[in-house]
Amino acid sequence: MRDAVAAAYHRIKPLVRETPVEESCGLGGVFFKLEHLQKTGSFKFRGACNKIALLTPEQAAAGVVAASNGNHGLGVAAAAEARGIAAEVFVSAQVSPAKARRIEAHHARIRLAGNDPLAAELAARREAEASGRVFISPYNDLDVVAGQGTIAVELQQQLPRVDSVFVAVGGGGLIGGIGGYLKAVSPQTEIVGCWSENSPVMYECLRAGRVIEVAERPTLSESTAGGLEPESVTLELCRKVIDRCVLVTEAEIRAAMRLVLEAEHWLIEGAAAVAVAAFRKEMGKWEGRTVAVVLCGRNVSPEVMGQVL
Repeated sequence: MRDAVAAAYHRIKPLVRETPVEESCGLGGVFFKLEHLQKTGSFKFRGACNKIALLTPEQAAAGVVAASNGNHGLGVAAAAEARGIAAEVFVSAQVSPAKARRIEAHHARIRLAGNDPLAAELAARREAEASGRVFISPYNDLDVVAGQGTIAVELQQQLPRVDSVFVAVGGGGLIGGIGGYLKAVSPQTEIVGCWSENSPVMYECLRAGRVIEVAERPTLSESTAGGLEPESVTLELCRKVIDRCVLVTEAEIRAAMRLVLEAEHWLIEGAAAVAVAAFRKEMGKWEGRTVAVVLCGRNVSPEVMGQVL
């Protein structure tokens, strides 16, 4: 994974924004990796850029298919638009209308399929296979994972020593890429996986040792919700790189969103707040250590914003 991430870093560097690291005002001693300032408002742009950069001319001419209720679809749409490639994004009935409009603003076609993100993902894969187009998974693709892992390359340059990194986990692409790179170049760094208690899909799959169906409840962390695709490559990646697991409540996520807004004047989405809340829950254990928390996105739906504000 280290070599794949390093190659992706150089490949997409002209396209993505190198996001800064800043010490928190509200949580003294912890550093925030400001990936919510990335283009399209989320780390997902990195993985999409890397995958699209690797397309052959024939694949590019055919266009790409993706499945996402938000950030991944937006990242694919923007990356495809930058290269002049047609993109079709499958969404489920749970998609926020505001996020769907943003995807369409990048000239991607929206297709509604199923009642949940996993159903939309499986429908998108079937359509890609039938039409001969490349499917760009939100997480179940090592090229996409390598693109997300470029955050770790920047982080190591910005903070030469990092004792722990807190990362929200959905499908596992973000923590798989970050952890896969850091375990090779900074093995002393502890990788902390963070989940909403209402949507602990990868957490329960790791406990089971295989992909299983996990009951979910509504969560402010919209970007990490949804089932795991069968035989996802990220399950094994997460098993190898995650050292600690922390689950947080909806109240803790909401409080973390408010804290970052009040103390840092940044509006972050629920998934980013999951990592902040996880750090807050155990912050006494990290005194005197260098800790980084990845703020993975800022694309808050109006529905969630209403609950938080």
